[in-house]
Amino acid sequence: MSIWSEPQPDSRFVVVDGLQIHYKRAGRGPTLVLLHGSASSLQHFDRVAALLSESFDVIRPDLPGCGLTGPRTDRDYRVPAYAATGADFLETLGVPRYAVAGNSLGGNIAWNLALDHPERVTGLVLVNATGYPEKEVPAGIRLARNPLLRPLLRRVMPRGAIERNLRAHVGPHSTIVDDAMVDRAHQLMNRPGNRSAFVDFCNTDQPDRSAQIPSITTPTLVLRSAGVDGQHFTRDIPGAQELVHPHSGHLLPEEEPQWVSDAIAQFLRSSTDTPTH
Repeated sequence: MSIWSEPQPDSRFVVVDGLQIHYKRAGRGPTLVLLHGSASSLQHFDRVAALLSESFDVIRPDLPGCGLTGPRTDRDYRVPAYAATGADFLETLGVPRYAVAGNSLGGNIAWNLALDHPERVTGLVLVNATGYPEKEVPAGIRLARNPLLRPLLRRVMPRGAIERNLRAHVGPHSTIVDDAMVDRAHQLMNRPGNRSAFVDFCNTDQPDRSAQIPSITTPTLVLRSAGVDGQHFTRDIPGAQELVHPHSGHLLPEEEPQWVSDAIAQFLRSSTDTPTH
């Protein structure tokens, strides 16, 4: 059985804003950053990264509070704070300009990066992204907001609960949720500090920046699953393109990695302004 709670052979670490960030990097070509969602890890993009690294310099970090990066000491899990740390992370790596693709929370962070650093973000891919206030709140987050359950969830996160959550986030005919996937999520959630970080994130009062979304000027591709709330990115971002997968669920990059990687590659190749490393 894989021990996901320990570094892998291709793990890398860098200290940013006092936080040791775990990341992986592979490939050559235009720089592409992949950002996973909440309660997830960089392994969410394993298969997509393997496909895209044939043509791109793919960088994917474990977000603060997740994976091997672990919790923030200041417990600041506002999306703009994630975006600021992400920008500092890439500056520390010496990557001044890059395309960024994010799933769910990762998509929210991605468009915040495009708002805050339009001079750096050359392309934006939003995969089942969040960020509008009317977004439906997942069951796991609702539970973590329950004042009676919060102390319990800081102490223990049952494997069965994680499996149920994963199955609720894939399409009805998906077969990707297996023992290995559940073991990975369970091990990483139970690393020191990650459970409390998840509870802190779920109970963070997120600023509503959705009124600024129409000011995004970065070329944008919206990828979403037909059964997932698409929000209003295609409507609000000038010139945004959208592709819809008919059968997948919220974990689109893991459910349909070839479809996602093909869409990202085609979209980014249409732009010639992304630097090569």
